[in-house]
Amino acid sequence: MDSVERRRKMDLSLILNRCKSGDALAWEALVRRFQGRIYGVAVHYVGNPEDARDLAQEVFVRIYENLETCTDAGLFLPWLIRITRNACIDHLRRRKARAHGKDVALDQIAEPADSRDTPEQQWTDNSRKRLIHRALQELTELNREMILLKEIQGMQLDEIASLLKVPLGTVKSRSNRARIELAQKVMALSCER
Repeated sequence: MDSVERRRKMDLSLILNRCKSGDALAWEALVRRFQGRIYGVAVHYVGNPEDARDLAQEVFVRIYENLETCTDAGLFLPWLIRITRNACIDHLRRRKARAHGKDVALDQIAEPADSRDTPEQQWTDNSRKRLIHRALQELTELNREMILLKEIQGMQLDEIASLLKVPLGTVKSRSNRARIELAQKVMALSCER
């Protein structure tokens, strides 16, 4: 573990301890630090930005209510991802139970442009993002989850195995298959253009 990583874990440990003692500023720092990550996980699971925002708020309520149970800052991220994943799965089950109107596909959502890029660069970047989002949506649910957890959220294989409650070898093979399937989908979609 390098010194930057060690410092971040120490900072997180301090923030968590201060949150547990009721420090509102520490709670705000924790929310700011992880709100993008929670939202990103939620969007990947539910595919709807509005639902993802609602779920992110729900996740932070769950975290706040259960913060005492997280005793190790090194395990905070997998714990946070597990809570987010479970909230998303619960949401998807509820949504499936009460089927309603058509959701907007993730690849149809326009992302705000970065004013530093040229219009051509913005178009190219947005095209790549749309291509990846489309390819992700075409993956099997299991493979999409593996890509989300390992490649997008940067979780370690052993953390994923613990989260999914499957053997490490299973996670390794699923991860490899997921990357292969994603590459195949991206290639297929690229050829359609």
